[in-house]
Amino acid sequence: MAISKKRDLIEGRAALIVIDIQKSTFAPIPDDKRAIAHMPDYAERMARSKVAIDKAREVGIPVIFIQEIHRANLIDMGRETDGDEDVHCLDSNPLTDFAEEELGMRPDDYRISKRRYSAFYGTDLEILLKGLKAETLILVGGLTDVCVHYTFVDAHQGDYFCRVIEDCVAGSSLAAHQASLNAVEYLQHGAVRGLDEVLDAMLKQAATHAA
Repeated sequence: MAISKKRDLIEGRAALIVIDIQKSTFAPIPDDKRAIAHMPDYAERMARSKVAIDKAREVGIPVIFIQEIHRANLIDMGRETDGDEDVHCLDSNPLTDFAEEELGMRPDDYRISKRRYSAFYGTDLEILLKGLKAETLILVGGLTDVCVHYTFVDAHQGDYFCRVIEDCVAGSSLAAHQASLNAVEYLQHGAVRGLDEVLDAMLKQAATHAA
């Protein structure tokens, strides 16, 4: 087996990708009434993403917020309800809006809406990343096994270095969450990282660029 070259946590310029942390995440909806299943501590993990967002802003790493949204007439829902998920993220539902207060969002933030699980599919994310000259994408948000996973895979196939902050993602179940983390680690060794080590890497990058 070939030995993988050890990579820095952040290679080149970084961007923080905040995936699908929307008002529904923090709404007091009983678990059995949600359109999509959530593992325990889901909301707490999503809220923890603000720590990474704040640090990224502090050190000058761009933050890109991703929102899943579908038209109320379901014309663009596609096959998304053929599996375990029910109808979700309709543009007629206020809970589909970004969780602006919880994440400390600003009017001039980069925002991208998507109709499919991957943040790359049918969006201008790649154009934005090229403009930002980003090489390393740091992912937070949900679901680990759906939108985070498929965004990671598309980023990997686009030759980005990809990192997932384990403390700041959550899946449809604990088993699905862990399986997806295992899958992305298979694609890029060192992909799965803790929040504290990502914060340290952000600070080190800022110090390097300031030197």
